[in-house]
Amino acid sequence: MVKILVTGSNGQLGRSLQQKAHDFTELCFDFKSSQELDITKPEELVEAFQKENYDFCINCAAFTNVEQAEKHPEEAFKVNAEGVKNLAEACKKHRITLIHVSTDYVFDGKKKGAYTIDDRTNPINEYGKSKLAGEQFIQQIIPNHFIIRTSWLYSKKYGHNFYRTILRKALAGDDLHITDAQKGCPTDTDSLAKFILKEIVLGKKPFGLYHFTDGKPMTWYEFAQHILNENGLADKAKLVLDTNYRTFAKRPKNSVLAN
Repeated sequence: MVKILVTGSNGQLGRSLQQKAHDFTELCFDFKSSQELDITKPEELVEAFQKENYDFCINCAAFTNVEQAEKHPEEAFKVNAEGVKNLAEACKKHRITLIHVSTDYVFDGKKKGAYTIDDRTNPINEYGKSKLAGEQFIQQIIPNHFIIRTSWLYSKKYGHNFYRTILRKALAGDDLHITDAQKGCPTDTDSLAKFILKEIVLGKKPFGLYHFTDGKPMTWYEFAQHILNENGLADKAKLVLDTNYRTFAKRPKNSVLAN
């Protein structure tokens, strides 16, 4: 039986993988939260990998707060770069295939069309830089790897994300001030979890870099409209286009990924 370690399993993608695991009875999972297994501590990885004989490691552990990464880049790099380096080295030593989740924010957003895996990376914020550094460590250290870039990841059930925030505020009757200054492809964690398990773990795809999204480009404003319509709340919440939207961290204006 194929045995899979999932790191960072307490996040929205990790929890979606836990739910999807019930559909893949031919796979054996070991789910570890970031508290149970800290990828920034090599000694914890050594202990974990010596105890079990894993075939795959799906890394969902990440520092994902873009604003905080800009203010505290050392914290983002500790997890997204150094932690990933530790994991790549441990996986190589124990001959484990590493599946790592990365981001659309490795691009600068200046391209008019969708980004392909061949396009040049050029992150414009610290979060993107830290995630790109993690990708590069993997590519340098372990040949047996899959790097999956995704974008605007959200779960309808788990975690703090745009989808659940819009839904909560709409149900509370709050006005929604949303920008249209950025375009990307919102991606459900359920879709990504299924892709990882069905197409990567069981699909025997060649090692390397992949882009995966739900495939429909839109702005944050359009995504908010979609959320309201999907939940029958279009008439119950006021959606306002915010033309003065500002963030501390720079965001790519276009981060659409070509699957």
